[in-house]
Amino acid sequence: MAPTKKIHATSGISRLDALLEGLFIGDNVVWHDDAGSLASVFCMNFLRASQKTKRPIIYVTFDRSPRNLVERLGTLAEYNKLIIIDCFTWGKGEGSHVFTRFYDEYAANFGEVVKVDHPENPSEVMDALYSQHSQFTGEVRFVFESITGMQELWGGEDKVLHFYSHSCPRLYELNTIAYWILEKNAHSLRLRANINQIAQVAIELSIKRGTTSLTILKAEKRGPENIHRPLVYWTRGLGVTFEEDSLGAAKPWLGTKIREIRTKKKISQSELARLIGVTPSTISQVEGNLIYPSLPALLKMAEVLSVDVGSFFGTRVRASRQLVFPSSEAVGLGLLDGREHGIKGKVLVPETRDTRGKLYVIEFAANARLSSHFLFHKGDEAGYLISGLLHTTVGDETHRLMSGDVIYLTSETPTSWHNPGNETAVLLWLKID
Repeated sequence: MAPTKKIHATSGISRLDALLEGLFIGDNVVWHDDAGSLASVFCMNFLRASQKTKRPIIYVTFDRSPRNLVERLGTLAEYNKLIIIDCFTWGKGEGSHVFTRFYDEYAANFGEVVKVDHPENPSEVMDALYSQHSQFTGEVRFVFESITGMQELWGGEDKVLHFYSHSCPRLYELNTIAYWILEKNAHSLRLRANINQIAQVAIELSIKRGTTSLTILKAEKRGPENIHRPLVYWTRGLGVTFEEDSLGAAKPWLGTKIREIRTKKKISQSELARLIGVTPSTISQVEGNLIYPSLPALLKMAEVLSVDVGSFFGTRVRASRQLVFPSSEAVGLGLLDGREHGIKGKVLVPETRDTRGKLYVIEFAANARLSSHFLFHKGDEAGYLISGLLHTTVGDETHRLMSGDVIYLTSETPTSWHNPGNETAVLLWLKID
């Protein structure tokens, strides 16, 4: 039954919620992504907010292999109310062993991953979608990645529009919130206009000269004053900050702070203006709190003055930065099934925190073995063996670690771990993003 009154939900980004006047159960939210990668941070925040409120999630992937997707999702991939509908492996992946081996080697470590054998058939995709939805009651969250992938696989806009125009009303009636992603420049104006007409919410994400902006194209049954007005934003990790928010909070004293830092650095207004590429008069007006710098100018000031941009915002910004992470915030690393492998792990710094590095503690019981690496990650990793012994195989070599040893990986990925000792081995592990 359709909701009789509007029930609010969160996008996971409080400022976006305010701009939209809220997400509502039943919303189909279409993201027109100018670059093909800008919607990712908004999806991740939506997914984590859904997990936090214990809502079921159905993620339909046409563009990413299951392994690539679970790497991107991190610990969210083990959420027990997550279902991944795989339309990639037998779609763009053409059933290649490179992708199908995921089901033999890794799938058991995650929540439910559902294979669609013939994703080129829209009706089979729809059957998979609603058969999985039927497992749940109450509010369900969907992510479709992506409309562009559907079009590439199905060979035309008409099939995409038919699928979308039938799915959106049904998802509305089923009390869901669905995120639909499309690459703006891959579709005709006709398709985008038809999609927007059916959707409850449409948002455009653009990038121009390194500056990202968000524009609300449609917010049905709402009256947001910011509709059709590009709003500059930037991201760091999963954090999304809108330019107007940071400057608005700083208006009474931003210029004063810039002048204070410039004076300490013994740089004149003229020199600062030259290095940034503006006039001395502009710097004078900024420091006099008469005008406010653009985001690119503000970032350039921070670079020239050799300070973090947060320095311009005084103690209010610095105070909000978390320095200590209590043990109560550590969460189990679900990739490891301690009962099966004799191995367990904890994420010491929550994935939702804005840190470049993620810290883990992995414990291997006596004689425990793991026939893979305990993380999916492309990038630098390092481990410090706090106690015990460990053997790890990397490539064709097996390496022996003793207490106090450090292992550092760049592009390599261990294929096995083994504790040959009679005591628990404790490994401190750092993943660097």
